[in-house]
Amino acid sequence: MAQHEHVRVAVIGSGFGGLGAAVRLRREGITDFVVLERAGSVGGTWRDNSYPGCACDVPSHLYSFSFAPNPDWPRTFSGQEHIRAYLEHVTDVFGLRPHLRFDAEVKRMAWDAEALRWEIETAAGAFSADVVVSATGPLSDPKIPGIPGLDSFPGKVFHSARWDHDYDLRGKRVAMVGTGASAIQIVPAVQPEVDRLTLFQRTPPWVMPRADRAISAAERRLHRALPFTTQARRGLLWGIRELQVQAFTKRPDELGLVESLAKRNMARAIKDPALRAKLTPDYRIGCKRILLSSTYYPALARPNVDVVASGLSEIRGSTLVAADGSSAEVDAIIFGTGFHVTDMPIAERVVGADGRSLAETWKGGMEALRGASVAGFPNWMTIIGPNTGLGNSSMILMIESQLNYLADYLRQLRVLGGRAALDARPGAVAAWNHKVQERMKRTVWNTGGCTSWYLDASGRNTTVWPGTTTEFRRATQRVDLAEYDVIRPSLPGGSADGDSDMAGAEVGA
Repeated sequence: MAQHEHVRVAVIGSGFGGLGAAVRLRREGITDFVVLERAGSVGGTWRDNSYPGCACDVPSHLYSFSFAPNPDWPRTFSGQEHIRAYLEHVTDVFGLRPHLRFDAEVKRMAWDAEALRWEIETAAGAFSADVVVSATGPLSDPKIPGIPGLDSFPGKVFHSARWDHDYDLRGKRVAMVGTGASAIQIVPAVQPEVDRLTLFQRTPPWVMPRADRAISAAERRLHRALPFTTQARRGLLWGIRELQVQAFTKRPDELGLVESLAKRNMARAIKDPALRAKLTPDYRIGCKRILLSSTYYPALARPNVDVVASGLSEIRGSTLVAADGSSAEVDAIIFGTGFHVTDMPIAERVVGADGRSLAETWKGGMEALRGASVAGFPNWMTIIGPNTGLGNSSMILMIESQLNYLADYLRQLRVLGGRAALDARPGAVAAWNHKVQERMKRTVWNTGGCTSWYLDASGRNTTVWPGTTTEFRRATQRVDLAEYDVIRPSLPGGSADGDSDMAGAEVGA
């Protein structure tokens, strides 16, 4: 018999966002929920990205939940295996395993206006929920460009987020396509073992040294014995990054000094002027995410590495041809080409009150009230939604702010009583996003002269938050019911028992 389970809340995804939502639900006294996970274990992007050298570029004590501090981080910047182990630990400590439904990829979810609930079809059966929390994350679905001839390439092909650990790279001619955060970790990890490594670089990144080190046993003992020292360490890391925000959002010209430091970092490892010219960006630092590595440039200077300062344009058998006409014979292609961030596949599967998918609603660009609620999608909230990304700090801070908003959203539904749903008002969504986009105009992400994954197909920045994490926390502290329509079940005769006459409110970004 096909499974069907009704719950108060369905959480989609079990990365930081989904597990954080699950913990918050339990802390709010809500136990009638499930976490729907398409894979067979928790971890999200930290489960999927297991490539050699995978690590976080945010310090460990800041890249963890404030309500679940870890005094035993082994390094100042933790590796993938340590972060994944941390998420497994959080799952156990907070008793989340009974709520997990693995191998339950969401195929479709649609709003039932009569029942005021979401009907969810998954690979593990059918569910329904009064409220859906979508925590699939923007870094969940890999993007591989449509390169002519790729289908006929005779060698091995995989994306950095789908690493083939059964394929032995030793002695192979390998192409690395892309120069983002994953690529700069993969290159130094595989360079010593491959016969030849060809890096196809469409745009060079700005790279700063990575001040990584082992955290001593004495430090860990101190953090265990005196928990406030862990909090103090986290607070210091947070404060430094808050002070940096002004340069990114209001005064990009002040980043010139940082560019000088980055160039000096490159010059220490890259002695060849021609190679240095290839690796020097022509846009303002910060326009793309600043990358951290102390091993990337030294690896590129090794004799078995070629840097092609041009994007991959065509594949002819085993020959990869760049846009500048140069070519390379390779046995394997590794794509470090990012993810579907502004065109998330989950959006095709979410159908709102008017029968339109979220993808259709976002056709002109992603928009959500306070990064969480979309007009026409009642009782549906997203974690790490539009314009909640960061260019210089920890996303865990933004996630926890959105969890505050989720908690108050559920409290408001409880206060309303009975069967009720909240639907973001189009005017409130538009007002919020207008303020965000106005602030975005002077940021380095919009003025720095680069093309990045922060921008959608129309050149609009729908991913990054143009302010401090403190500002975002204030903006998401509680739900303003004036920004929502309250929906009640339809009454006989077709009328609706709803509060649709509430005045709109001024939105502050």
